Amino acid sequence: MSTILEIDFAQPPGFRPLSLDLRTPSAADAAPVVVFLHGGGWLRGSRKVFTPGIGAAESFDRIVAAGFAVASCEYRLSGEALFPAQLDDVAAALAWLHAHGAEHGVDASRLVLWGVSAGATLAALTGLGRDDVRGVVDWFGPTDLIALAQHDTGEPPAETREARWLGAPATEIPDAALRASPIAHVHAGSPPFHIAHGTDDEHVPFAQSASFARALRAAGVDVEFHPVDGGRHFWQGLDDTGPVFDRAIEFAARVTARVQPG
Repeated sequence: MSTILEIDFAQPPGFRPLSLDLRTPSAADAAPVVVFLHGGGWLRGSRKVFTPGIGAAESFDRIVAAGFAVASCEYRLSGEALFPAQLDDVAAALAWLHAHGAEHGVDASRLVLWGVSAGATLAALTGLGRDDVRGVVDWFGPTDLIALAQHDTGEPPAETREARWLGAPATEIPDAALRASPIAHVHAGSPPFHIAHGTDDEHVPFAQSASFARALRAAGVDVEFHPVDGGRHFWQGLDDTGPVFDRAIEFAARVTARVQPG
């Protein structure tokens, strides 16, 4: 069993308080921590839902059972604040974990970011811009917003999820779109990445992750890329999501392992 605490970690001026749910293993003692960022196109979603259709027992609890604390963090949605406010919110959550995690048995020096869909974009951008992240789990996240704008969603350009997040269609503000695109921030010192994407994803094209994985490898980054045959967005179409969770958990365990004295 895990302990769940609901914690207000930030109060952006003029906005609502932001909260996280902290799950810790029983008798946690310096547990590595997974910081989870939910999906929803930056315009909806909840920190309390890992992915639609997958319950807590198969997601949050599965990760905690593997020995991790999980901090499931909310961030301001695009109807509240535009990019890059969400990155500020993630940074505030990490600052809280560094300042207070030890009080709850959490070792914030062994931290993995795990995002799904829009949350994976935030996880990737955060990981690429910091030096205190051991690894990033990117599940079917948009990584190139200019290319994503070419994906026909049937919506007017100004009403797509990325346009609502950026404040205008990506093609109209390419500089901002690049700043919000993880693929534009890859560098040789990037943390390890675990990327998984369904080959039949109708919302975020599979090519987004394939291109990102190639860019990371070209920079010499430690990257695991797992195409999931027949998988759709949020792993719809999979009879058993256990294997995709287990591969990500194994990655998190590898990158957060304590360094043994030489």
